[in-house]
Amino acid sequence: MPAASGYHPGTMHDHLPQERLTPGEAEAIAQAAERLRSSIERVIVGHRDVIDLVLVALLCEGHILLEDVPGTGKTTLAKAIARSLDCTFRRIQFTPDLMPSDITGITYYNQKLGEFVFREGPLLAQVVLADEVNRATPRTQAALLEAMEERQLTVEGETIRMPAPFIVIATQNPIELEGTFPLPEAQLDRFLLRLRLGYPGEDDEDRILERFEAASPLEELQPVLDGPAVLDLAHRLQRLYVAPPVRRYIVRLVQETRTEPALELGGSPRATLALFRAARAKAALSGRDYVLPDDAKALFPHVLGHRVILSTQSRLRGRDVDALLADVVERVPAPVEG
Repeated sequence: MPAASGYHPGTMHDHLPQERLTPGEAEAIAQAAERLRSSIERVIVGHRDVIDLVLVALLCEGHILLEDVPGTGKTTLAKAIARSLDCTFRRIQFTPDLMPSDITGITYYNQKLGEFVFREGPLLAQVVLADEVNRATPRTQAALLEAMEERQLTVEGETIRMPAPFIVIATQNPIELEGTFPLPEAQLDRFLLRLRLGYPGEDDEDRILERFEAASPLEELQPVLDGPAVLDLAHRLQRLYVAPPVRRYIVRLVQETRTEPALELGGSPRATLALFRAARAKAALSGRDYVLPDDAKALFPHVLGHRVILSTQSRLRGRDVDALLADVVERVPAPVEG
């Protein structure tokens, strides 16, 4: 497959992994992703770019933060993803009075059995929709953070492993601030991608009315992938080849954010690893068995946008994070063949 950026790893196959992902396996991943894309597009109209980014996160078993104003389809997108996967699904409506035990579960004494029994909470599911996650108190957010990062819960001193795959799709409204608790940087760093749907165009909005005129197509969605299949695809991605120059390019992109004077906080090593994993997934979605610099470029704002913090002076001057990240991409030279 030709490379859009003029880069091809053909002359850079030093330090190859012992079992490299084959072109046939990459094509199989792309076909599985296409089935999932087609299912989601039966409900979500006019957002193929966002759906492709969702697929990147799913292939990486990464968590997703959907940030947009009400009514743009955040919850509908999360439900469409869940219905397209044959995985256990729970929706948690986050509110200020939600306690950690409300999402993790509790241990109680069952008089009939004469013993203590654990009643699991809604967080113990494979796909979790955390609706309006920024309405939860810091204590409840901390419980969610442990599950997202450690893939486990601690309830009354007992450690409980999360099911696999385990994917959190969180939504938040960036406009309404009353009664909300901003997500701490540590938790934001656990989301692989931050996505925004935005308003649809005129034609797309008309198609939405037509499609939802009689009944919601969401109710008719059937699973096209199951949990073991998602885990298998994620495992295969670990063998997708990333040439050393492309790997170093990913490192330099993130490191450039740490020296950018307009940013108070740059990307962490976790951000570098997230960009590396996401670039692999994007390559596989295109049916390629190798990563291009363009893969990293396209994902850079979505992986880093919620992880960096503008300096006080930058905020006062009205600087924009996305514009700053675009400048970083322009400054860092991409590798070329040979």
